[in-house]
Amino acid sequence: MITVIYVILAALMGYFWGAIPFGFLFVKWTKNVDLRDVGSGRTGGTNSMRAAGPVVGAITGVSDVLKGACAIWFIRWLFGGHFGEALPWIEILAGAMTIVGHNWSIFLKFRGGAGTGPNVGWATAIWWPMFPIGIVVVVGMLLATGMASVASLTMAIVIPIVFAIRYFTGADATLAYVIGGVITAAIVTWSLRPNIKRLLDGTERVVGPAAKRRQLKANRAGS
Repeated sequence: MITVIYVILAALMGYFWGAIPFGFLFVKWTKNVDLRDVGSGRTGGTNSMRAAGPVVGAITGVSDVLKGACAIWFIRWLFGGHFGEALPWIEILAGAMTIVGHNWSIFLKFRGGAGTGPNVGWATAIWWPMFPIGIVVVVGMLLATGMASVASLTMAIVIPIVFAIRYFTGADATLAYVIGGVITAAIVTWSLRPNIKRLLDGTERVVGPAAKRRQLKANRAGS
């Protein structure tokens, strides 16, 4: 019974940690704008950048990563001595729930982001090189495609692949992190359903250098 209570507590802690809407708060403080009324309406780094500039966008992105990482660190500190070898499964529960909280925040009437920040965050807490990998993948895909959804989906796929490589090479002794990566990829993909539809229709939003390249190409075609 006590173990069940601890599991529920871990899930709730992960959810409420993830539900802190950093992007919404930062944009409100700096621009007095409701981020939900801007662009995609999401509260992650890309839309925060759209609403308040690259500095606020970067701070939001890092804060969202820290949400996922801090949830894992806190669970280790609080429950590490109780669960023993089962701890990795409690970690991925908390990590997945930070994404749920981020995407469907109770503080924003169950609206939020796409989950990329906390997804990178929980994975970083397990294996720190996931953070630079995340920067390379997300920034690289944003620069190449200009589509935050493509960057999010790509990173969601990369995480379970990396943990699968670590598991099958013996670097990780548990399959928990692979399964955790698959679960969090499913959560991110589910939240991006409207974006996936727009990707298939060819109407997805494009931002940054890719948007400028597209506009320049259209201007040349029209001249």
